[in-house]
Amino acid sequence: MRLETINLSDIKIEDRFWTKHIHLVKDVILPYQWDIMNDKVPGAESSRCLENFKIAAGRIQGEFYGAVFQDTDIAKWMEAVGYSLSSGRNQELEALADGVVDLLAEAQQPDGYMDTYFIIREPDKKWKDLCEGHELYTAGHMMEAAVAYYNATGKRKFLDCVLKLADLICETFGPGEGQNHGYPGHQEVEIGLIKLYETTGNRKYLDMAKYFLDIRGLGENYFLKEQKSPGYLHIFPEFEDYDPRYSQSHKPVREQDTAEGHAVRAVYMYCAMADVASAYGDEAMLEACRRLWDNITEKRMYITGGIGSSGILERFTTDYDLPNDYNYSETCASIGMALFSLRMANITRESKYADVVELELYNNILAGVALNGKRFFYVNPLEVIPGNCIPRTSREHVKEERQRWFGVACCPPNIARTLASLGQYIYGIDKDHIYMHLFISGQSSFCVGNSTVSIGVESELPWQGEVRISLTGVPESGFCINFRIPAYARDYTIYSGGRQIPFDNCRGYARVRVTEDTGLQIHFSMEPVFVRADVKVSSDVGKVAVMRGPLVYCLEERDNGNNLAALFADTEKGLWEEQSDEFGGIIAVRFQGKRMVNRSRHLYEIYEPQYETREIRAIPYAYWNNRGVGEMAVWVKAIIK
Repeated sequence: MRLETINLSDIKIEDRFWTKHIHLVKDVILPYQWDIMNDKVPGAESSRCLENFKIAAGRIQGEFYGAVFQDTDIAKWMEAVGYSLSSGRNQELEALADGVVDLLAEAQQPDGYMDTYFIIREPDKKWKDLCEGHELYTAGHMMEAAVAYYNATGKRKFLDCVLKLADLICETFGPGEGQNHGYPGHQEVEIGLIKLYETTGNRKYLDMAKYFLDIRGLGENYFLKEQKSPGYLHIFPEFEDYDPRYSQSHKPVREQDTAEGHAVRAVYMYCAMADVASAYGDEAMLEACRRLWDNITEKRMYITGGIGSSGILERFTTDYDLPNDYNYSETCASIGMALFSLRMANITRESKYADVVELELYNNILAGVALNGKRFFYVNPLEVIPGNCIPRTSREHVKEERQRWFGVACCPPNIARTLASLGQYIYGIDKDHIYMHLFISGQSSFCVGNSTVSIGVESELPWQGEVRISLTGVPESGFCINFRIPAYARDYTIYSGGRQIPFDNCRGYARVRVTEDTGLQIHFSMEPVFVRADVKVSSDVGKVAVMRGPLVYCLEERDNGNNLAALFADTEKGLWEEQSDEFGGIIAVRFQGKRMVNRSRHLYEIYEPQYETREIRAIPYAYWNNRGVGEMAVWVKAIIK
């Protein structure tokens, strides 16, 4: 039985680390992105997202602007608004959102169709370019947004709009005569349909999601066939000579065993596969999910949780191909990987999946937004030398600093919806078990049997391995609470009343049975450590990175001077911690090392190296580029003795 997440309205996060980021969403990111979508931020890339809807609704005249999936900017903003309102109503924000819903409803076609690109620019091409058109992708994000807004407010208007859209999709697509036998070029609608099923109980939406997965990769490739049809609309030049692996349509989904193609498409599909596998008891699909997750985490994922190493087509490449200075690691891909891993944790109850959820949240995802909430990374490199990231080179996608916005702006609103929905990642529950995936402070309530159990958590993560839990309302029949044992944790112990208590290790969770109201304390150590990569990762051979608990650390020019590539870590002399008030309070890490120095001004000379001893400082990777532009590196050469 799959564990369920709890309603966001039943979770109140009060965490020293995460609360500032959640408040940033409410107070800064959502208002800022609203101004962006209304083109009110000087110097930022134009959005015109809302303008497209006004044109489609007939409120104004004009031409469509932006990417074919420009609509998803407002969809993800609305989803973030829904999650934010779940933790506390805000009349001003809700009024803005209600106005958006009215606009979306006006733009929607009588049959339920909702996509401004095709309404405005290509009305005769609807559903005829599934490979590049992103109609189903956009629809999926609208569905997710509507469910989030309905759950937060109880208002049905937006939900009814997307149900009408979903009904149109169910009529248009399927195995029947006269139906379209295609599937999404960019997966996402499957997730949205499943959420509609979970919200309404209407099984046809679940069946539709399963259909899109079942037919993918069967027989003659749909996209190759589609591209041969008369009048096919080419939207993206890079889609010439289309490779089905790009959209994970190269073979049936149950037979796939390596993560291929566009990373965001892939992990969104894997999310849907996990959902369908759970709903239908499909062991073959679940096994495919296991294989694909293992392939990513064991051979195709960066230490920060970044996935999709190639800037060309934003895709996976081959096993162990993990360059640091021109990698892609799209923020959206890490969000998708966190969502996929959360699903696998709730299905399998294995802690390794929740370990990756935590890794993604604290590192690659959090790095995607500046501490002021107004600048964003789309691409998350592990090494940057400002000035080298120039156009028409292998690094042109890498930015030396976060940007105000992007012409293709999927990542900023995705960050907003992720941080606003952080509560969904913390717990998984069933009738007599509570699983704590993440240690985040706050107050929550659960239904356990016929009882309502309240749980209070005080966590010192990510800085200290100290967690205090209070449980009230525990029924006499009792239940089991399962605490994740992080892979990095040492000396993991649980106390009650000051006494250490035993626990069962169940797939990486510490299981404790409680039969009365009680308080528990969890303690584990997480000293900073040097980490190496598999020797098959050629970019990292002879190098080390620093981790402390869930945090990956990096070097910045501000602390260590320029030419970080000339630094060497003395791994035998250990690491030590430094309390710092920077970034609202962090633990920095220092270690001994050396810097190679030049003997002359010659470009090349006989190898007679000279070194100077120096101390090296590292800060959490998530916070890099918040103190100005400069060099950054996660991996540093190790002194070989």
